[in-house]
Amino acid sequence: MKRVVSISLGSSKRDHQAEVEVLGKKVRLERRGMDGDYGRAIEMIRALDGQVDAIGLGGIDLYLRAGNRRYTLRDGRRLAQAARQSPVVDGSNLKDHWERQVVETLAADGLIRPGQRVLLVCAVDRYGLAEAFFRQGCQVTFGDLMFGCGLPLPIRSLQALNHFSRVIIPVISQLPFHWIYPTGSRQEQMKPRFPHVFREAEVVAGDFHFIRRYMPADMRGKIVLTNTVTDADVLLLRERGVDTLVTTTPELSGRSFGTNVMEGLLVALAERRPEEITPEEYRHWLARFGFQPRVEKVSSRQTTAGGRHETLCLHHSSPYRCGHSP
Repeated sequence: MKRVVSISLGSSKRDHQAEVEVLGKKVRLERRGMDGDYGRAIEMIRALDGQVDAIGLGGIDLYLRAGNRRYTLRDGRRLAQAARQSPVVDGSNLKDHWERQVVETLAADGLIRPGQRVLLVCAVDRYGLAEAFFRQGCQVTFGDLMFGCGLPLPIRSLQALNHFSRVIIPVISQLPFHWIYPTGSRQEQMKPRFPHVFREAEVVAGDFHFIRRYMPADMRGKIVLTNTVTDADVLLLRERGVDTLVTTTPELSGRSFGTNVMEGLLVALAERRPEEITPEEYRHWLARFGFQPRVEKVSSRQTTAGGRHETLCLHHSSPYRCGHSP
């Protein structure tokens, strides 16, 4: 059995594990939260190195991207360098290729449409998603400066985002990551910020911890496009009035894993180093996996089954078969 373990700087309360069968091969997926303890995360990665088929970095990015430039985060690089044998992924490749396709799928089904007002809470860690919304003719607001830097400055175009990135990211990439993103117990704190940009949006998209931390009490009628949600998160969204939840990764044994876990799954099955896999090969493997977004009507707590929006592990015709976590 192959094994993929995500080491996250987030809360251990969100830990999860599942066994799946993909393309005839059994894989064990695990998520382990380090509660914001960076040193402990490095120790855990060193202990797992060579013992697992892939290591995911959760609650932190290795890379940020805008336009044709990619920026390496200092803290993410230090974590990745703790492993010498097992490949390390942060989900950035999967985000760039797969999340574009998710938007195209949702547009084909009418959930995403031209002129729709979209708030993407942070674009530099999901640049493929940012480009995809613009290609569908959406009116997009990027919250990078608001939610990442605390500045009341919404960004309304890719050109402005790229300009901001060239100026700001080389600086913030050298800062301690917890200065710009909630880690550990801070992920459980909710501090609503800039409610007007949430109020204007029909779709709120991006990293769930940013959404959860900063969203207002009133989210009535909105579509939330994100990933890595638990049952408690879904309940919270329902209490806030969210209409529809879309997760970009499939539900496995009761929750969706982060993109770093799913990229680790791809790398483990391909038996290649992530830097050796071309964009065309990523698309090939994604097609073989049969990834589909999970779309859930939060108000009725029913996941749609059938068509493009099925929960993959519910159907034996799917390439996924879910086992039970011990």
